[in-house]
Amino acid sequence: MAYRMTVDGLTEFSGLLDKLGNSAQSVASQALYEGAGMMAEAINKGAEAIKTEPFHYAREGTRLPSPEEKAIVEAASAGIAKFDKGADSVDTSIGFRNAGYAMLGNKEKPIPQIVNAINSGTSFMQKQPFVRSASTKAKTKVLTAMKEKIESSFDAITKETTGG
Repeated sequence: MAYRMTVDGLTEFSGLLDKLGNSAQSVASQALYEGAGMMAEAINKGAEAIKTEPFHYAREGTRLPSPEEKAIVEAASAGIAKFDKGADSVDTSIGFRNAGYAMLGNKEKPIPQIVNAINSGTSFMQKQPFVRSASTKAKTKVLTAMKEKIESSFDAITKETTGG
């Protein structure tokens, strides 16, 4: 016994899938842009929590960063690197890598070096991992915002394509 089945709408459905696939990298970039901005803001707020003490040479043990070092980090603020777009991915980083130089006392110091000394610690400075702490605290919020951005963008594309 032979059965016959007809299906309507596969052409439209196939077109929708193509459109969603073609716009995936653009949608991912938009979501990443939003998430990276939120993460940079969280890291900058984390820099405000750095504990300081007046500068002194650490003769025995370690010291906290000076208020001047903290001010340099706060003034530099974390930046977002240029997006690296691969065949099926979009990637970026957030940090102080290209923050430049600042005068600390009478010496010019690279800002990333100051940030790293505070964040990771040195033989003379106590570590205060403000970058990791801020990113850990913000991670859930950032991922949720990125997911919502992706879903709303794909919903808009779906409505535009299907007319509904």
